[in-house]
Amino acid sequence: MTAPKFRPLTFGVTRVVQREGAPGVRYVKAEQPLQDHPARLTDRLQHWAETAPDRSFMARRVKLADGSTGDWRHVSYREAWASARAIAQGLINRGLSAERPVVILSENDLEHALLALGCLVAGVPFVPTSPPYSLISQDYAKLRHVLDTVTPGLVFAADAARYGKAIQATVGADVEVLLTQGTLPGRASTSFDALLTTPATPAVDAAMAATGPDTITKFLFTSGSTKLPKAVINTQRMWCANQQQMTQSMPVLAEEPLVLVDWLPWNHTFGGNHNFGMVVYHGGTMYIDDGKPTPALMHETLRNLREIAPTVYFNVPTGFEAIANAMKTDDALRKTLLSRVKMFFYAGAALAQPVWDSLYESEEREIGERIVMSTGLGMTESGPFAIFVTNPNVKAGDLGVPTPGLEIKLVDMQGKSEIRYRGPNITPGYWRAPKETAEHFDDEGFFCSGDAVKWIDDNNIHLGLKFDGRIAEDFKLATGTFVSVGPLRGKIIAAGAPYIQDVVITGLNMREVGAMVFPNVTACRELSGLPASTPVEEVLANPAVHARFQGMLDRMAEGATGSANRIARLCLLAEPPTIDRGEITDKGSINQRAVLTHRAAIVEALHADTLPGQIKPVAH
Repeated sequence: MTAPKFRPLTFGVTRVVQREGAPGVRYVKAEQPLQDHPARLTDRLQHWAETAPDRSFMARRVKLADGSTGDWRHVSYREAWASARAIAQGLINRGLSAERPVVILSENDLEHALLALGCLVAGVPFVPTSPPYSLISQDYAKLRHVLDTVTPGLVFAADAARYGKAIQATVGADVEVLLTQGTLPGRASTSFDALLTTPATPAVDAAMAATGPDTITKFLFTSGSTKLPKAVINTQRMWCANQQQMTQSMPVLAEEPLVLVDWLPWNHTFGGNHNFGMVVYHGGTMYIDDGKPTPALMHETLRNLREIAPTVYFNVPTGFEAIANAMKTDDALRKTLLSRVKMFFYAGAALAQPVWDSLYESEEREIGERIVMSTGLGMTESGPFAIFVTNPNVKAGDLGVPTPGLEIKLVDMQGKSEIRYRGPNITPGYWRAPKETAEHFDDEGFFCSGDAVKWIDDNNIHLGLKFDGRIAEDFKLATGTFVSVGPLRGKIIAAGAPYIQDVVITGLNMREVGAMVFPNVTACRELSGLPASTPVEEVLANPAVHARFQGMLDRMAEGATGSANRIARLCLLAEPPTIDRGEITDKGSINQRAVLTHRAAIVEALHADTLPGQIKPVAH
């Protein structure tokens, strides 16, 4: 067979060195050393403001009165630098610091970006907070936890009408509130425009000069599975080193002016560190996408991608699945999106192989070649970039090799290899949580990730590693048989595409493995032939839908090699995962443990054969 043709993409790290440690321990790092990089991200911002002042730093569509969006509003690097200095002066005037940082409640927008830059210049940490903590939560428990942990001196939100209720319920009267629009009844607030027009003084230059590699830039909160979210300390060293590591692993970032079309939330490390930082580091342009990979908002993402051609494109698997489906029939989307993009990159969950194949088919039809679909491994505590693929022939589950300057430690645990990290991009710890910090670092200073990996090819370590699940998610059946959750989830999602959104594996201390499936309701509805007004429960009970999942389960059972990878029972969940219960993050990642905890009654009924509508493989 002829090897598929890919649009050219250079891979920066293709070789690693390995050394043996104590029994069951190996150390791996890239052959290539980490190159010099700035001490502060603000140095890059200032550089681009001086060398490319008129280049667009960021753009977002204007919100219209009817709730729709209009033309793009751009902010140049000159404007961004001047605004950051003015905001920095305002923060300095207020005496803000790491002990009294800036908390940002609202979504990605231009004011959020400028406030973040102002914080960087002033040396005042900011805390981008998950908007659902304010907009969806009913008790505001996680928002209260964030505020109690960081004790802010200033809280910002874009819109008083949307965020006012949460602010009034959680933000102390002694904390200043900053709003882009609107006011709060019975409470004083400051307009963003007032902060933006603060005259900068020499104090701004002095404050920026006082920042350095150890200066805290932000606190990013983990999603929180069984415990409340932890505040991950992010420093200038972490951010700058990680951006240089990304540049060496992904040379495409520096080969031409960078253009991103991006929705990924800035309260997550993928959107807020990886992509936002990338734009500042390389003097790129980010078009803020107000869409999202949900049925209600995906149309906005597709609209933006028909108009703006990115040079690289990042998304989560559900986003790529929607794009793959749209590209089958959307000529304008294929033409624009594929016109100059050099690399696709996904993270956050597994990407099913059928989605990959569909993207390749559209690409070959439109441009006669494939776009590399790349990925890697990382986490909030690693900046996030840690591992990246080494060649274009990536398969589902492949991760690659460590980025320059990062050493990984592979430790045998429970029959798997946990990956641990040590390098300049690793967090110094969790804010005001010394016990949690100590628990996450081993005696050599490596951060214990909890992720399991194994070699793609035991005979060629230069191909890198592939994902082998989360050690904490794996469990044993009542028979003592060990179940590896991550790979099994991936197999089910691939086998059930496009009708499965995600899946949670059950069976702890049971005799058999089960699965709770979060279905792709749109795809299931099309399969059922039922009208859009039909309740989800009726769609999932439809004979055509039931038969499709029955067939999938039967095929998987035929290929199973034992009880650890045989799905003995399955149910379809009509209620989607909720952010309020921690079952899902706002970028779409499922929290297996939280789902099992909050749906324990369903798990019990599933394994007791008393759950209505459950599916079991037909005996052969």
